[in-house]
Amino acid sequence: MSTLTSVNRLARHALEAGEGILRLAPTWVPRSYLVPGRRLKLDARDLYAYGAHRGGIDERWIASTTFAMNENRTPDEGLSYAVADGQHFTLKEAIESEGPRMVGPAMWETYHRWPVYSKFFDNLGPIPHHLHQSEEQAKLVGREGKPEGYYFPPQLNGTSGNFPHTYFGLEPGTTKDDIRQCLARWNEGDNGVLDFSKAYRLKPGTGWLVPTRVLHAPGSLLTYEPQWSSDVLSIFQSMVDERPVKRELLVQDVPREKYDDLDFLVDLVDWSRNTDPNFKNNHYIEPIPVNDSASAGHIDKWVVYGRIDGKQRFSAKELTVMPGAQCTIRDDGAYGLIVTQGHGAIGKLSIESPALIRFGQMTEDEVFVSYEAATSGVTFENHSQTDPLVTLRYFGPDVHSDMPHVGDHEHSTMIG
Repeated sequence: MSTLTSVNRLARHALEAGEGILRLAPTWVPRSYLVPGRRLKLDARDLYAYGAHRGGIDERWIASTTFAMNENRTPDEGLSYAVADGQHFTLKEAIESEGPRMVGPAMWETYHRWPVYSKFFDNLGPIPHHLHQSEEQAKLVGREGKPEGYYFPPQLNGTSGNFPHTYFGLEPGTTKDDIRQCLARWNEGDNGVLDFSKAYRLKPGTGWLVPTRVLHAPGSLLTYEPQWSSDVLSIFQSMVDERPVKRELLVQDVPREKYDDLDFLVDLVDWSRNTDPNFKNNHYIEPIPVNDSASAGHIDKWVVYGRIDGKQRFSAKELTVMPGAQCTIRDDGAYGLIVTQGHGAIGKLSIESPALIRFGQMTEDEVFVSYEAATSGVTFENHSQTDPLVTLRYFGPDVHSDMPHVGDHEHSTMIG
């Protein structure tokens, strides 16, 4: 866009034409140190569309206004683009132009942006044990902390990859000196940090809530990840799948004068949370029905929920509309949405889960639903007489008054 005025005009027109819903193009992100799991529906010919030196594409970012902090990145890497009448403009620009309409008056007044994003993360094997800095730690390098949530959508996990287990945290009794010695052995091969952690088997249709400063080595299920609008991390594992990890990935988001300060690096870890003997009980989540709506032809479930340090940072729901059915869903905040199965319509826009996507190709599986539309109510229609229509939608902070807590699934009767 050449001028802010033209973005304002396009965004306003697109919102009015879509009755508060913007259609978004796919946003692909490569990672140089990972191997794609090939479940994003991206054509295999395009896995290295950014060039082999950038690594394979193993992430699709959804309704994102967040920059991907990769080496050699493109200027707009990570940003989602809205498409209307053949014109493209970033979702970030649209929200800056129409803030209160797009994200709601309260969120706009507090953040002046969309402070979250989500992604599909798709890796063939495990990734290195790492953590995301807290708000205080990230501020030291001018960034923000990044808590995140996981959900493993069954529709995209027909194959589980090479290692469908995730290491979380550290075994009770692990000391700071144990991990300090691991970091000191970085260039001696495998530094052994996983010797102090525990792996949990991953199951499609379940999830986890992961606060900042918690070590985790995600396994090979395709993962839907609502998270805070940041891309910070510190990797603590020196080798994964027999491949060395550059030490730069340990220190890329810490102050330069702390690069060799092992005590500082070890203190990035939240020791009480990582060595919690009840770690699974405090972080594992399963879907919870929003209400008893199966008889009305649809099922809405919480799939990512729970508070982090007492705060509601993000959340996500999965809506299934039965063949031939329709429903109107009202939410208390804006959301980014992606289709994981079936075809139909959301409001005036057609939606469909694609079978195969070429890099740069437009799809009809992703939208941003503005605050105005979400709070007024959005109608979903399933145009198939045989297949369900399934969508995932994620929300920003402080949206819900009825969001469940981690552990509430144990007291819930699952529907569907």
